[in-house]
Amino acid sequence: MRDEEAVNTQFWVIQTFNGVSYGALLFLVGSGLSLIFGVMRIVNLAHGSYFLLGGYVALSVIWTTGSWLLAIPVAASSIALVGLLMERFFLRPLGFDPLRQVLLTVGFAFLFQQAALDIWTGNNFNINPPDALTKSIVVGGIYFPLYRAFMIATALTIGLILWLVMEKTRMGAAVRATVDDAQMARGVGVDTSRISMFIFALGAFLAALGGVIGGAFLGIYPGLDFEILPLAFAVVIIGGMGSLGGAAIGALLVGLADNFGKALFPEISYFTLYAPMALILAVKPTGLFGRE
Repeated sequence: MRDEEAVNTQFWVIQTFNGVSYGALLFLVGSGLSLIFGVMRIVNLAHGSYFLLGGYVALSVIWTTGSWLLAIPVAASSIALVGLLMERFFLRPLGFDPLRQVLLTVGFAFLFQQAALDIWTGNNFNINPPDALTKSIVVGGIYFPLYRAFMIATALTIGLILWLVMEKTRMGAAVRATVDDAQMARGVGVDTSRISMFIFALGAFLAALGGVIGGAFLGIYPGLDFEILPLAFAVVIIGGMGSLGGAAIGALLVGLADNFGKALFPEISYFTLYAPMALILAVKPTGLFGRE
C-alpha cells in the first residue's frame, strides 16, 4: 500500500513539475502576444512563426559556431528585428482594421513557413543544450530533468525583468498608459508609434527566445508554429490582454491543463485544455486580469 501511495505521489509531483515547466515555455510566447494585443490591438497570427524561426536561426548558429549560448541572443535579436520591420513597414500602414491585420499576419505566417521549408528543409531537428543541462537532479527520491528546471528559472527571470521594466521605468509607464487608453496617452505626449514598434519587437524577441529554449524540449519541425499559436492565444484569453501577471497565470493554467489532460484523459485532452478557456470567457470575457 505504501509503495502504491509513493508511486501516486511521484506521478502527481512529476506531472505538476512537467506542467509548470511547459507553462514557463508558454509564458515566453504568450507574454509577448499579450503585450502586442494589449498595446496595439493587433491579432498577430504570425506570432507562432517567430517561435519557429527562432528555433531554426538558433540551429544555424549552433551548426556554424557550435555555441548554444551564442544562439540564444542571436536568434532572439534577429527575429525581433524581423518583427520590428514587419510592424513598421506592413502593419502600421494598415491602421486599426482587424480584418486586414488578420489577413496580413496569416499571410506572413504562411510565407515564413514556406521560407523555413526552403531554407531548413522539412526534417525534424532538436536543439541540443550543453551537457550540464541534460542531467537530472534528485529530490526526495524523484528525478527532475535539469533542463525543465532551467526553463522555469528562465521564465521567472524574464518575468521579473519585464515586471521591473513595466512598473519601474518611464518606458513601462508609457506602455501601461498606451494599454489603458492609447488616445489619451497620445494626448499627454506619449509617442504611441514608438511604443508600438518597441512592443512588437519585444513580442517577437520573447517568442523567438521561447523557440530556442523550446527547441530542446519540443524539437523544431514544420507545423510547430501553428501548433504553438493556439496555446499562446489560450494564455492571452485566459489571462487577459496586456497583463503580464495574467499571462503568467494563464500560461501556468494552460501548461498544467495540457499536461494533466494528456496524462489522465488522452482521448479528450483538447477538451481539458480548452474547456477552462471557454468557461473563463463565458464568466469574464476580458480574461482573469483583463480590464473591462
